[in-house]
Amino acid sequence: MDLTKIKNPKFLKKLTDDEMEVLAQELRYFLIEQLAVTGGHLGSNLGVVELTLALHREFNSPKDKLLFDVGHQSYVHKILTGRAIQFQTLRQYQGLSGFPKHNESEHDVWETGHSSTSLSGAMGMAIARDIKEDNNFIVPIIGDGALTGGMAFEALNHIGHEKTDMIVILNDNEMSIANNVGALHQALGRMRSAAKYNKAKDDFEWLLKRIPAVGNILVNATGRLKDSMKYFMVPGMLFEEFGFTYFGPVDGHDIQALRKHIGFAKKTSGPVIIHVITKKGKGYLPAETDPKDRWHGVGPYKIESGEKITSASKGTAWSKVVSDALVTEAEVNEKLVVITPAMILGSKLERFAKRFPDRLFDVGIAEQHATTMAAGLATQGMKPFLAIYSTFLQRAYDQMLHDICRVNLNVIIGIDRAGLVGADGETHHGIYDIAYLRSMPNLVIMMPVDEHECRQMIATAMAYNDGPVAIRYPRGNSDAVTKPVSVMPLPIGKWEVVNKGEDLVILAFGPMLALAQEVVKQLTDYGLTIEVVNARFIKPLDHVYLSEVAKRNIPLLTIEEAVLAGGFGSAILEWAELNDCAHIKIKRMGIPDRFIEHGDVNLLLQEVGLTTNKIVEKIKQWLPIHMKRVR
Repeated sequence: MDLTKIKNPKFLKKLTDDEMEVLAQELRYFLIEQLAVTGGHLGSNLGVVELTLALHREFNSPKDKLLFDVGHQSYVHKILTGRAIQFQTLRQYQGLSGFPKHNESEHDVWETGHSSTSLSGAMGMAIARDIKEDNNFIVPIIGDGALTGGMAFEALNHIGHEKTDMIVILNDNEMSIANNVGALHQALGRMRSAAKYNKAKDDFEWLLKRIPAVGNILVNATGRLKDSMKYFMVPGMLFEEFGFTYFGPVDGHDIQALRKHIGFAKKTSGPVIIHVITKKGKGYLPAETDPKDRWHGVGPYKIESGEKITSASKGTAWSKVVSDALVTEAEVNEKLVVITPAMILGSKLERFAKRFPDRLFDVGIAEQHATTMAAGLATQGMKPFLAIYSTFLQRAYDQMLHDICRVNLNVIIGIDRAGLVGADGETHHGIYDIAYLRSMPNLVIMMPVDEHECRQMIATAMAYNDGPVAIRYPRGNSDAVTKPVSVMPLPIGKWEVVNKGEDLVILAFGPMLALAQEVVKQLTDYGLTIEVVNARFIKPLDHVYLSEVAKRNIPLLTIEEAVLAGGFGSAILEWAELNDCAHIKIKRMGIPDRFIEHGDVNLLLQEVGLTTNKIVEKIKQWLPIHMKRVR
């Protein structure tokens, strides 16, 4: 079948199960072939081919609402809803998103980049359906890893209490990005090993009904006995305690079995969970044998071997720089403990985990718990380091404010993926943390420019005992440096003047510092001397330096790879107002007040005006009196 000619999933209604099996293999090959060129989330999508086919066969999208909890598992859904022809643009600038998007298709009824949200969204849709007296199915598809998020349990509790009609698909592949952890994971494992439970229950009822005269009475009177049997055979059947009817486990790669159980669920009133067992990376040997982080989100690769096609890059991954520095610190400080919300691999903590297995805690997809757990450790004199992506720290805003900053606890927050992240797009860009963290009292925020300064900042945070510290670091690799091996803590709030100037001061930090230095090079032919400052402390500001600049009455330009609203530049404006320095000319450059979609980071920076040429152009417009070329 030519998948690029699919317009909508209605054609599936006419296919036999055998034809569906053939289509499943065609879909797998299409994904393997396409993602070898564009990259993307391969393993998770190979695991849901048959499941997505069965869902679109048995339900009528978009009337029936299919909500993908983890949006990166929606590739097959996108193909079946007419977007195969766009797959060569997947996750590329102005191309097809790697997540569900309302503006791409009417079939994308729920947009999501973060996990654990689909059940709450589904409950809202179900309530709206019932109020409007519509007649359609609400079908959230949630992974076992996503169930570790507390929000999912809040929704389960409400759905079960209200006895809302809903069919929840629990896609259990025993993983999120890496192996799942926790008691729930173990409970699901016991359910997987008890696949004969439902058959035994049905056989038990059938035998009772065969007893003359009293059979039906006994069936109605043995609820407690059946519960005892249930707990004996399937420990941890918490879903039925939540008020859900449980079907499964079902082989997620058996289309006929999936269709049969979906049929059962459609005839069952109240909330239903179909427990589906799938294999991440199914059908592609390299992804099947190594389904963890390597095949979660991939770049281009060679189909035959699975070997990644990568260009040579300088420096070391920022996450590894931080992780290695933590190992060094942990060797001499037994109080250092590392916490991560399901990101051991993403944050490159494997070495720390191997060296200090008793001092690294993976709490699963549970950012709020991870943050407050760090607070609890700090109250007992430990030095917790929370390794968390910027985009995921957003989910723990209240815990940061209420449990850490308010109590002024010595917690270190390692904010990974700070800045634009590229192909994952608007749900994953780490561009908001400065704005929402800067308002929190007691918090120190800093960002390094290179590997050496990153190690200095880790040392600074470890030596600092006057409250919480946040260290931002971007995706990608750090600049290779040949600075001294010795690492000394930095004075809190002290900036570094990289080069002196008299006509303009550029304040920048992290990757933007190199951009500022390129601007200086482009303006060397003009009679303009520019002072470039590594504003490595975003909070507190270097008040001594700012006061000195105010006396010199030099214009200031701030550059940040973060939102302008409430960001670093806003902090400089606030400082000027509070210190009666309104006479200083201040301009800001950063991310505008809109969501930035996916694409190559360099293209995104060009779109938002954070390039050398754009900055030079702004300076020329701003300071025209100086812009006479010196011959």
